[in-house]
Amino acid sequence: MILPPPHEFLAEISNQDQFLAPKIGVARTGGNFVLLTAIVATLKRVLIGLVLGFIAALGVGGLACYFNLFGKLTLPVITLLAPIAPIAWIPFAIMAFGIGDNAAIFVVFIGIFFLLTLATVNAIRNVNQLYIDTARVLGANRRQVMFKVILPAIIPDLFFILRINFFAAWMAVLAAEMVGVNTGLGAIVMVGRQMFNANLMFLGMAVIGLVGYLLDVGFQQLQNRVLWWKGGSQL
Repeated sequence: MILPPPHEFLAEISNQDQFLAPKIGVARTGGNFVLLTAIVATLKRVLIGLVLGFIAALGVGGLACYFNLFGKLTLPVITLLAPIAPIAWIPFAIMAFGIGDNAAIFVVFIGIFFLLTLATVNAIRNVNQLYIDTARVLGANRRQVMFKVILPAIIPDLFFILRINFFAAWMAVLAAEMVGVNTGLGAIVMVGRQMFNANLMFLGMAVIGLVGYLLDVGFQQLQNRVLWWKGGSQL
């Protein structure tokens, strides 16, 4: 009853039309496979939040290093807000954006923006000074150093940081779906809790783990293709 074996909670897939459709009102995708709709909804929120968070963090981090005054004004505030867990932003997201996709996307965005911005600043400050001095000797101005030397140099670090922050974004959107959204993988776990259906809860948890693992593998393959010149060390 409490810890159902895999063959029992996986069997709940055949019963999903009974409890998911009327309970959380999801539309069917792929025939009667309602679970596919939940996966698509969660993926959409995570990917949109990740893209927006990455672009905003790269822009703010770059500006903070490029303009000293901007950095002195923004970095203390970002450092102050960074320790706040994404779950704590859920009430604000619901008040600001209502119940729906926008609230979940905001929670994902806010969950990675502050940490990714600080990581961007740290990566920029740790760029090898030899690269910068060489560019200046060759006649590069400040703008060219930033876009032609520094940004390409920090891309490998940012890819790794983004991959690590993906798990934080994944957990944040699931928490938002459990509280303020009626669709997605998080909603499946919440419905299982409300119905005291351990099979449904473990089915949702299993799908969450599987989809998260597959996305991490996809990020790793993308990283290997984009950063093809950086080979991993072998022992």
